[in-house]
Amino acid sequence: MKIAFIGLGTMGGPAAKNLISGKHQLTVCDLNKENASEHIALGATWAKTPAEAIRDAEIIFTMVFGPIQIEAVMRGKDGILSAIQPNQTWIDMTTNQPTLARELASEVAEKGAAAIDAPVTGAVDGARTSNMTQFAGGDSSLVERFRPVMELMGPVIYMGDNGNGCVTKLASNQLWAIHATAMGEALVMATKSGVPLERAWQALKIGAGQSWCMEHDAPSVFAGHYDPSFSLDLCRKDLDLIVGACDDANTPAPLTRATQQQFELARTTYGGDKGELHVVKLEEDGAGVSLHMDGEWTPHWNK
Repeated sequence: MKIAFIGLGTMGGPAAKNLISGKHQLTVCDLNKENASEHIALGATWAKTPAEAIRDAEIIFTMVFGPIQIEAVMRGKDGILSAIQPNQTWIDMTTNQPTLARELASEVAEKGAAAIDAPVTGAVDGARTSNMTQFAGGDSSLVERFRPVMELMGPVIYMGDNGNGCVTKLASNQLWAIHATAMGEALVMATKSGVPLERAWQALKIGAGQSWCMEHDAPSVFAGHYDPSFSLDLCRKDLDLIVGACDDANTPAPLTRATQQQFELARTTYGGDKGELHVVKLEEDGAGVSLHMDGEWTPHWNK
């Protein structure tokens, strides 16, 4: 198929490569052409603007930083809405505000085209290894039509109407942020109480304490780099969207709001460019405990 892919960042870059590996024709677009160098070497075509990128495309994939960026890609000068044609389908994998996702889907429909919101989870290793889960919102028959292409990047879970994919992604990130904060508190409490860190980690990976965060993310704490593949600035953006969704749904969400405060404290303490798991370092430093541990902790983005 002829595919446009706009946004070749940490997750979008490897995801687009998986589509090329699936023998599809890609036209790629990004603010930084250097991000497209490997894609071009693999046969992709470069486009200077989103409008240029989507010419003749059957599917348009976008994956950018957040709501401000996707609104610019869609509504801006030479944006997608200026050029989208009937029978084209826009699939947005951005972590977006649900209300904006629904607005943009409606504007796409007014052009005779169709929209699916399919934000993703699974970290960089998931994007690299075609295991990047996509939460899809939109017409079910449309999702099924494009499922074979989407599944080149990872599993697709259908969530219902437009916007539901975005809501699900925010709920997923909501749980991750709470789990990451709780993981730091639990490991620090256990080790400061005398339990060897290795034994504490092995025990807390099973039973009631089991979580993807404990399994997948704890090694980034042990290695001392706290996962620079996702910054505290990105966490702030996501948590603002999550709390906004809680406000829109009129839910109290006390743990979510407390977690947002902890991440913001980590961001102001260590810097917004630092790795997301500095929220755990905040607990380490507060308790005077180090969770660094010797071992071969291969960064997940290199697996």
